[in-house]
Amino acid sequence: MDRKPLTGKTWLGKLTAFTYVLPALMVYAIFILFPIINTLWYSFFNWTGFSAPVFNGLANYQELFQDQVFRKAIVNNFRFILYYTLFPIVLALILTALLTRREVIGRNFFRASFFLPYIMPMVVVGVAWRWIYNPVFGLLNSSLRAIGLDALAFPWLGDFALAQPAVGVIATWVQFGFCLVLFMAGVQNIDESLYDAAKVDGANELAQLWYITIPGIRAEIMVAAVSTLISALRAFDLVFVTTRGGPGNETMVTSLYLYQNAFQLNRMGYASSIAVVLTLAILLISYLLLKAAPSD
Repeated sequence: MDRKPLTGKTWLGKLTAFTYVLPALMVYAIFILFPIINTLWYSFFNWTGFSAPVFNGLANYQELFQDQVFRKAIVNNFRFILYYTLFPIVLALILTALLTRREVIGRNFFRASFFLPYIMPMVVVGVAWRWIYNPVFGLLNSSLRAIGLDALAFPWLGDFALAQPAVGVIATWVQFGFCLVLFMAGVQNIDESLYDAAKVDGANELAQLWYITIPGIRAEIMVAAVSTLISALRAFDLVFVTTRGGPGNETMVTSLYLYQNAFQLNRMGYASSIAVVLTLAILLISYLLLKAAPSD
């Protein structure tokens, strides 16, 4: 079938539409696309940020994949997926079942309270929890000592074995409120007759959650998984405020290592290569996750 030639009105309409998009496109290009391209460009240079860039080809990437600290940071990022993604989603699903399948007084209050940590600045969250974890006067250890559990009063953020789980608990506390609000909104779109039929068939609340609620909010679960997974891979502010990557490198993450190389060691070219690898990892994992998601 032959296509109709574009008339003057059609071209004018397309041009008019483009002019509406152009301002936003220019802002996006200046603040997003150009920095991305610039970062990729400088990853092939030896550059301090002040000196003249010196081209060194793939030397930054060769060093990067032999860097033990970078490997440790990558492993820690993937471990944080448990605390940023898996635990919040599971906890949110349980709370969704509790708050939506029965009459709960103050349901909206609970929903808002759980969501509050997610919208708080992460610096505020980190400072508050650093005080809670303080080994001398922190709320957690003081409470443990008050009830006679002195043996459990650990230096939570300074212990090599406990630092990462301690930071992970904060991440779970922050992220699960977002998942909860998302899931509770999705449950409202599920046909109530499905639950009525399940009750008639003798299905308990656990069975209803597994066979009705989870399949019914599959799209919301995928959104939560991708969003929280990206947060885990680009984690920075929480770790920076609480542990600065310590003790040792037990809580070192890729974004923090990037920051240290860029602004403390003045290795902008090397930091750019870290940023490129981190961006590619986020894009690849997000793509695979979306690809693996079952279609309706």
